[in-house]
Amino acid sequence: MPEGHYDTRMRFGIFYEHQLPRPWEEGAEERLLNDALEQVELADRIGIDHVWEVEHHFLEEYSHSSAPEVFLAAASQRTRRIRLGHGIVQLPPGFNHPARVAELIATLDLLSGGRVDFGTGESSSQMELGGFGVDRESKRAQWTEALDVVTRMMVEEPFAGHRGRFLSVPPRNVVPKPKQKPHPPLWVACSRRDTILLAARRGIGALAFSFVEPEEARRWVDDYHAILASDECVPAGFAVNPNVAVVLPFMCHQDEQTAIERGIDGAHFFGYSLAHYYVFGDHRPARTSVWDEFGSNRGRRGFTREIVNAEDAPLGMKLLERGMGSLRGAIGTPAQVRGLLERYQAAGVNQVILVSQSGRNRHEHICESLELFGREVLPGFAEEADAEDARRRERLAEHCERALARRPPPRPPESVDPAYVVSTTGEPWSHATASVDGRTHLRRAAARAGRSATRAALSRAVRGRSDAALSRTAGSPAGLWMLFNGMARNFRPEHAGGFHGDIQYVLDGADGARPWFVRVAGGAARAHRGLAPAPAITFRMPVAVFVRIAAGELSSNRALVDGQLGIDGDFPLAQRLPEMFGDASPY
Repeated sequence: MPEGHYDTRMRFGIFYEHQLPRPWEEGAEERLLNDALEQVELADRIGIDHVWEVEHHFLEEYSHSSAPEVFLAAASQRTRRIRLGHGIVQLPPGFNHPARVAELIATLDLLSGGRVDFGTGESSSQMELGGFGVDRESKRAQWTEALDVVTRMMVEEPFAGHRGRFLSVPPRNVVPKPKQKPHPPLWVACSRRDTILLAARRGIGALAFSFVEPEEARRWVDDYHAILASDECVPAGFAVNPNVAVVLPFMCHQDEQTAIERGIDGAHFFGYSLAHYYVFGDHRPARTSVWDEFGSNRGRRGFTREIVNAEDAPLGMKLLERGMGSLRGAIGTPAQVRGLLERYQAAGVNQVILVSQSGRNRHEHICESLELFGREVLPGFAEEADAEDARRRERLAEHCERALARRPPPRPPESVDPAYVVSTTGEPWSHATASVDGRTHLRRAAARAGRSATRAALSRAVRGRSDAALSRTAGSPAGLWMLFNGMARNFRPEHAGGFHGDIQYVLDGADGARPWFVRVAGGAARAHRGLAPAPAITFRMPVAVFVRIAAGELSSNRALVDGQLGIDGDFPLAQRLPEMFGDASPY
């Protein structure tokens, strides 16, 4: 596994949105980026562990960071040890094709000597989703599908291809491969407890991009590790990254009031501009001034400046007490900052990410703050070397190994037919769904609009019914016969890709297992009750879950993530079933 996956001491990072409040002077963006590179060089020298760079688009003033891979590549050549975190790459294919993501991550990993951390996410701002035509309702499912494709591209030689709900990619050897094996550590952006739990279920590091107190962070960390150690954890990649990181506003000075004057407006603008795009703002591109609105409305929105004063007291987030205006984080003296960070360390947080480049915070103040942090705070967090730390590492390694045993492995080279040849004019793979372009969206919309009367009727019958009722009715022998025979009748041999074999379903009911399989042979499909002798793939789920998926009331991706659906065998085949059987596919 990549070095650092099982590290248990608390590390530190710095974070960049590349904020640039209006009005914009000539050359402002150039200075912004070059100042940030100088700050990263300084952070590397003083011992900061990570630099995290976001990917955002069209979010004027809040984030001018639309090409993080370019910035991080520049940082890789000006630093020696600091890790380079994509925090995050937006994975829905409308933002980034998975092959391009795999290529850019691997290239940066090679250029940096294996220093990349691969953060992922899906975005939730209308500016970005609407700008790239990404559907809000399915963006989580798109992230899930794309993440599996990207990680396979990094480890499979060749990548054996993918036909899924949101994209199709033919067999290709994606080059280069990353330096870190099997791939750089995976992270996912989290803002709530449920996404923290999602990260644990997928064996991914949790980037908690929300301001949370140490005591609340402890509950998140405990819940995260409980799921990581359970059978619910089925890794999204081929290595587990068992880490939780939190983000804090930061400005350090020997005088508390000076630290506040230098940092609090930037911290408040960070929170206000975030809420402008994600919560309450109406934005006119190239016309709205978020900074001006912040100056006029910050108090009404809860970012009251006057209540933040030097008190020579312990620091805390206190988001709810006295409103958002108390948002302060790690803005204070070295002693105050150290005390706050020790509370996060005691809570089990693996990394604290410090946000200084926000609002109109000045470059020279950020550098002075980092230098002071390096001299007077960092030395207090030396790497642990006691026996308890070694025991924690061992427990994590055991949990991760068990989780990886539940994840379908990379497909071997022989999974691609040696006779598969790409000529200068064509190849065996059908490109009918090879990209998610406008025509593909129209075709999918038409297919959704034209769902069969049978499925519509099933959907009406399922809605509002209990699991027990579904198991008795649609899950009865007659009901299952109708569902599986409908699936077989809807088989599309032109989308089978040469597949011949059995697709097994084992459905758990109150009276025991109810096995069915669909046999594909001779260009046709037939449903059979019972167990197949050697199925290519086996689906295991409760009867009610199967019926809800067949009715379109529950997505198979959601059932898989929630642990309601188990898959053994040829996982890529599962992703091709919607094409092979259309709307009749109960996956």
